[in-house]
This record gives sequence, structure tokens and C-alpha cells, in this order.
Amino acid sequence: MEGEPTRIMMGVNESTIKGYPHASISSKGAFEWTLQKIVRSNTSGFKLLFLHVQVPDEDGFDDMDSIYASPEDFKNMKNRDRARGTHLLEFFVTRCHEMGISCEAWIKRGDPKEEICHEVKRVQPDFLVVGSRGLGPFQRVFVGTVSEFCAKHAECPVLTIKRRADEAPQDPVDD
Repeated sequence: MEGEPTRIMMGVNESTIKGYPHASISSKGAFEWTLQKIVRSNTSGFKLLFLHVQVPDEDGFDDMDSIYASPEDFKNMKNRDRARGTHLLEFFVTRCHEMGISCEAWIKRGDPKEEICHEVKRVQPDFLVVGSRGLGPFQRVFVGTVSEFCAKHAECPVLTIKRRADEAPQDPVDD
């Protein structure tokens, strides 16, 4: 509809190198690229929708060294996970507010590729922006890529932003 802002959904995740609450290289890069190349100075013409998907461990326990002696211990673990995701999203929301860009952010739990596609179907953004680590074919076999899955399955156009070569850590699987 004319006059309504273009709604851009962005799948964002935390860094595997620096840990919480830092955004990954790919997420930051895709966000900065979107601001510079799409939003530019037209801050009122866009609404950014940030989705972070937390991945539970197979057994549901993030911390193998922890001792769980009461129901309160498990509650504290859930609260810690929620706080991590909130701190991650705070980076993106704060930047948008500083620039006068309308935004929303939320957290889901599960498989990132499945949850992103589910949220795209539910929210119906104009398009989806995801970062990419730029893994080679051998690495993709073992690690898989959220961006490739979304490009094939999301029910909207998908823009994949590769991380710059000078941003790549020693191990390209890291982000």
C-alpha cells in the first residue's frame, strides 16, 4: 500500500567468536549494508523487523559444568537465555532509534532456518535480509546454511548479504 513503510525482516544471531551479547559479523554486516544501500536517508520509508532465533542444545542444557539442584536453577537458566537474546536485539533496536528508523524485535526458539521461514509466513514482510558467512561447499555440508534454506523456502524475496573478505575470522565457520 502506498504511504506505508517497506517492511524488512532481518534474521540476526549472536557471534560464535565473542559470545553474548555481541552480534555476529554476518548479522552486523547485513544490517549495516541494509542501512547504507537500502534505507539510506529515507528513514521513515522503512520498518525493520529483527528476529533472533535461539537454538536449544540437543539435551536442552547449555552449561555442562552447572549443577541443577532445584527448580529455581532451571528457571534461572531460562532467564539467562532470554537476557542474552534481549541484549543482542538491543544493539539493533538502539541503532534504529538513534537513526529514527521504526523497528520491532522478537525472539523465538528452535531451528533458525525453520523459525525464520515460519515468521516470514506469519508476519509477511516485503522482503527478508539475512547475512551469510560465505562458506565453501565442503563446509556447507557439515554446517549447513540458514541463508540458502531461506532463499529456497521463505515466502518473500530474500536478500543474502555475504560478509566481506576482510571480516572473515581465521576459521570461516566462526561468525
